[in-house]
Amino acid sequence: MAYNYNKFLRMEKMPTLWCWGCGDGVILKAVIRAIEKMGWTQDEVCVVSGIGCSGRFSSYVDFNTVHTTHGRTLAYATGIKLANPDKHVICVAGDGDALAIGGNHTIHACRRNININFVLINNFIYGLTNSQTSPTTPQGMWTVTQKAGNIDPTFDACELAIASGASFVARETMIEPKKLEKTLVKGFEHNGFSFFDIMSNCHINLGRKNKMLGATENLDWIDTITMPKIKYDKLETKEQLNLFPTGVLKQDTKAREYCDMYQEIKDAHQGKRAKITQDDFSKKI
Repeated sequence: MAYNYNKFLRMEKMPTLWCWGCGDGVILKAVIRAIEKMGWTQDEVCVVSGIGCSGRFSSYVDFNTVHTTHGRTLAYATGIKLANPDKHVICVAGDGDALAIGGNHTIHACRRNININFVLINNFIYGLTNSQTSPTTPQGMWTVTQKAGNIDPTFDACELAIASGASFVARETMIEPKKLEKTLVKGFEHNGFSFFDIMSNCHINLGRKNKMLGATENLDWIDTITMPKIKYDKLETKEQLNLFPTGVLKQDTKAREYCDMYQEIKDAHQGKRAKITQDDFSKKI
C-alpha cells in the first residue's frame, strides 16, 4: 500500500529543488515515517535545518520549522529545546554544515546530551556550492578546491560524536530506507542526544566528478564502504580500514539528559530544591 506523505509535506513547495536521484528525499520520507511511528503530532515537532542541500529539509515538511544560518543549526535547536522541553526537536544538517563551520556546536551538543535528534546527511561534499572539499570527503577524491585529489584526513562523524559524549549514536545509509526508519525510531525513543550519520549520494557534484557517472554507481560505492556492525566487529583491525559500521553504535540509557538537569537548576534558583552538587551526577569529572 502506498504511503500518504501529503499530510506531512508543504505540497505548495513540491516538487523539491533536490537533484533527481538525490538521497535527501529518501531520508526526508524515512524521517516522516519514523515521526508517525512515534505518534508525534505535527505541533509537537520542530525541525531545524541550516544551509546547503539539507537546509531545504525544513522548507518541505509541515511541522514547526526553523531555517537557520550555516553551521548554527544545533545552537538554534538547543535554544528551542530548552525553551520548549516538551517538544520533539529534530535538527538536520549536512556534513559541511555539521562538521566544519558547525563542528564546535556539534561537539558541545553531544557533550551536553540534550534531547535533540540530530540527522547528519553525509554526502561527502559541499554539494549545493559545487563540490568543495568537506570534512568527510575521502582522501584522493577530486573536488574544486583540491583538483589534484583531496589530501585532508577524513572525519569519522560517529567516532567524533561518541568521543564528545552523545548517548545515542547510529549510522545508516539511504540505500535501505526501512532499516533507516527503524534506526530513526530507536533514536527518537532515546532520552538524550541522538546522532544519526546517514550516508547519502551526491551523484552530481561528487559522483560524476569521481568516475561515478550516475546515482546507481554512487550508491554502489557507498555500499562498498559500509557494513553492518555485527559483521564489522568480526573483522581484523586491518580489514576494518576504510570501512564504516552501520547500525546503533552506542546507546547509553544512564546518561543524564540536559533539559532535566536544567530544570533542576531552575528549581534550585527558585528555592524548590537544594543546589546541585557533584553527587547528583552519575558520571564523575
